Amino acid sequence: MHFSHLKIVAGIGKTGKLFVPLVNIMALAGKLCLLCQLNHKYSKTVHRFSSTWKKRLIKQEEIKETVYQFTVENATKLNERIYVWGFAATGALGIKSYLRPQKKQQPISCMNRPAQLKFFDSNRMKVNFFLYFFFFSFFPFFFFPFFLFFLFLFSFFFFSFFSFFFFSFFSFFLFSFFSFFLFSFFSFFLSFFNFFFYYFLFYLFLFSLFFLFIFFLFLSFFLVQNVACGYGFTLFLANHKGSQEVLGTGINTDSQVGYHPVDHKSERYLNYIIEPAKIDLPLLHPSKTKVLSMDGGRAHTVLLTDTEGVFSFGNNAYGQCGRSIIENEKYSGNATIHKIKELPDDVIEVICGQDHTLFLTKTGTVYSCGLGSDGQTGLGHYQSIGQASQVKGAIEGEKIVQIACSGDCVLALSDKGDVFGWGNSEYNQLALITDHTQVNVPKNIPISASCGKIIKVASGGSICGFLNESGEVFTWGYGILGLGPNVQATTTPTKLPSPLFGANEIDVGKKVVNLKCGVYHFAAITNHGDLYMWGKNKFGNLGFAHHKDQFFPWRVSVPSEVLDVWCGVDHTVARCLPFS
Repeated sequence: MHFSHLKIVAGIGKTGKLFVPLVNIMALAGKLCLLCQLNHKYSKTVHRFSSTWKKRLIKQEEIKETVYQFTVENATKLNERIYVWGFAATGALGIKSYLRPQKKQQPISCMNRPAQLKFFDSNRMKVNFFLYFFFFSFFPFFFFPFFLFFLFLFSFFFFSFFSFFFFSFFSFFLFSFFSFFLFSFFSFFLSFFNFFFYYFLFYLFLFSLFFLFIFFLFLSFFLVQNVACGYGFTLFLANHKGSQEVLGTGINTDSQVGYHPVDHKSERYLNYIIEPAKIDLPLLHPSKTKVLSMDGGRAHTVLLTDTEGVFSFGNNAYGQCGRSIIENEKYSGNATIHKIKELPDDVIEVICGQDHTLFLTKTGTVYSCGLGSDGQTGLGHYQSIGQASQVKGAIEGEKIVQIACSGDCVLALSDKGDVFGWGNSEYNQLALITDHTQVNVPKNIPISASCGKIIKVASGGSICGFLNESGEVFTWGYGILGLGPNVQATTTPTKLPSPLFGANEIDVGKKVVNLKCGVYHFAAITNHGDLYMWGKNKFGNLGFAHHKDQFFPWRVSVPSEVLDVWCGVDHTVARCLPFS
């Protein structure tokens, strides 16, 4: 249906809806009258009357509903897509052509606007091309005889009709007789031609079906289910050929993206992966075991499976991989993948800080290991530890439902909506707890009840934030907090005005439903699928097509409904559902 027709129906009542078809019919009648010139005066009256009513109805609709709302609510949803932007020189974006461009093109070090990662869609694009080619190749052949037949009938009745008006009745009779003779001859020729034509077409069709079967048999598809961003690298969890695969791209100087030799004969290995590559895990049942959670730190990766425990690999200089620290261990080209055995069986999520790791269980208890120089492990000391141990303090006895950490400051959220914090507080992230710059044990952050019930927390390098159940965003800390260029530091959570996220008198129901935080930037997703970002933008990680810092939330121009977003230190990844 045409857009203007929808607009007409949307802006009138029941009487108007019944009247619209009559208006359209009258408009068509007016045009036919003008064409045949039967009644010139009457046709002008009908056409003018219908046009006036259409203008009035469209004007009423435009007052009630905006084009923007119509476009979003009636968008057709297609397959999910992955968009990436930010610092590309590390290979973290996974787009090979940025670092290995074609002839006469320069490498791209930064992509400052969202770009589709077509690695996971390349095979789907090939299938679509082949299906379109197959359809448009055979469709004309199958319906060509029918097309000729209907073309002949149309020409017969058309010329017969006009000959009746413009010639005598005898001429009409002769024309009809001649047309009947021509039709008989054409039918005989068509039947003779079809016998050989369809015989050839039938075998060609069978051959194409066989080729299509072979094409799909050896073709593989990736369906991305989860993403994790580390410091200069990205992890993808994808469903491939009925089983899950973990793929990585970006910096691999510490084997944080797995062990990838140059070839089978050489002992050389890749320190940079410029497009997603499979990470081989030592699983007993690769086809049955599912990865539930994954995350990446500065130079290490941790994965959680449903039945085979937790695996870690990469840099372990501080015990962040949950194994004993080995002095002068070489991490570049290291194929070691460690299974952490000290953890309980009910771990449901893994979270990586800069050089430490946190584990959340189903019962709400927290375990940690790794660097503790700022107290970020929460174990009551400032030493590094290579064995996962339970975090106690103020969270003991509480059911923790979420942990946020992108640097060395940790925020934990309980099922009651209480927020706890520990770790680095050099920028007053934990100033509501203490004046000390390091906190080595979890403590409750006294947040005002006027902030509402908190449902999501986010923690970066020096910036923190949370989201309440009303969809309101609060930030504090030091840096770009979204409060404008004049507010770069605050010790108490401060609310960001809702209009900054698109809420207004026309769209009062728009609110934030998800909040994420990188080391230096924030990302918020609304219930309409819009993505808003703010923070440092040196490498284009905000996706605004420039490199200027953004001091308040601004909408990212992604041609899609954003489902989820992940923030690294200098790049961003979004999983989207494109509009048609």
